Amino acid sequence: MAAFAAAWVLAARNRDLSDFSAGFSPDRFMLAYPAVGAMLASRRRSNPIGWFLLGMGTLTAARALAGEYALHELAGASRPQSAVWAAWFVGWSLTLIFPGGLLTFLLLLFPGGQPLTPRWWAVGWAAAGLATISVVVTWIDPTPVTVDGLPSVPNPTALRGSIRIPATGPFGGGTWVLGGVCLLLAAASLFVRYRRSAGEERLQLKWFAYVAVLSLGLLAVLVPFAGTSKSASVAFDATIVAGIGLALPVAIGIAILKYRLYAIDRIISRTVSYALVTGAVAGVYLGCIAVLTRVLPFRGSIGIAVAVLAACALFNPLRRRVQAVVDQRFDRARYNAERVVAHFSVQLREEVDLDVLGADLVGVVHHVLAPTHLGLWLSGTVSPSTAPGEKSA
Repeated sequence: MAAFAAAWVLAARNRDLSDFSAGFSPDRFMLAYPAVGAMLASRRRSNPIGWFLLGMGTLTAARALAGEYALHELAGASRPQSAVWAAWFVGWSLTLIFPGGLLTFLLLLFPGGQPLTPRWWAVGWAAAGLATISVVVTWIDPTPVTVDGLPSVPNPTALRGSIRIPATGPFGGGTWVLGGVCLLLAAASLFVRYRRSAGEERLQLKWFAYVAVLSLGLLAVLVPFAGTSKSASVAFDATIVAGIGLALPVAIGIAILKYRLYAIDRIISRTVSYALVTGAVAGVYLGCIAVLTRVLPFRGSIGIAVAVLAACALFNPLRRRVQAVVDQRFDRARYNAERVVAHFSVQLREEVDLDVLGADLVGVVHHVLAPTHLGLWLSGTVSPSTAPGEKSA
């Protein structure tokens, strides 16, 4: 946290020196990784996921501080050796996280701390070996260290002489490509684990998958516009910070600590339904604008007002229909519960026998709420559903 705070202070001073601070901004906001990692490591010490998050947060904070310090010092004429070492650290440290570093192990071992089968350990050790090779080759490569936005500096650990080694930094070379393959394999193991999982583990994986898919989907939408304007770049960086930097570690913490896992199905169904409804309403609005302003003789604010009214009138009916369809797929428990309650409501209007109604009511409550104990009191009597010797409530 101290490293993050120092990086913020230096970034404020470096704002006029280069675009490096703006491009480096997501690193300075990854505070959720060390925070969630420290909490998990203290409460679930045997689970390595917390330690991985803590390591990723520590490396990110160190990169942010080293990058801002290097920019601050290398912008002047003195160029102290400490700034050269800071730029050198920024040049290779990302390899320890992405693609074949800690992130691969995080995907491979989530949520219980063990791979799907012992054979999957080969993917982790291959990723660790590739990351090590990439880092070592970057250390001894005599090519000057170049990081986007930072001045080029000589490699302080390069092998001198006639040996020339192809540059294989974290964003180039064969080791990076192979590390990406290991990362994809680790993600595939997570998918296979989800297909084979049940109960609590499946809910844990749903939390991770929900945030990952939502964040990557938003980033995929924003990628084509990231470099077109400053506001688009800011939106892209903000999505990285909110999705990858904040929501993902928080979702991992919820899954590991098993905090209200049951809510994920409803969250997913609401997200999918509102995304579909928003897209449909936006399409109707734009379609009305196009028709009213180009085909029909409505111009200016009149056409816009009619389009807004049409979109508003469509929202609630469309939301109810889409929600019912989505619940059948993503929130089946709630959908089944609503069907049971609807069926009981019909039966309640037609049935007159209190004993039958009492038994049906007990069955509905058991199916919908699944209580540990249930008793039904009617006119001073206790229904047979109450266990012998148990007091009714």
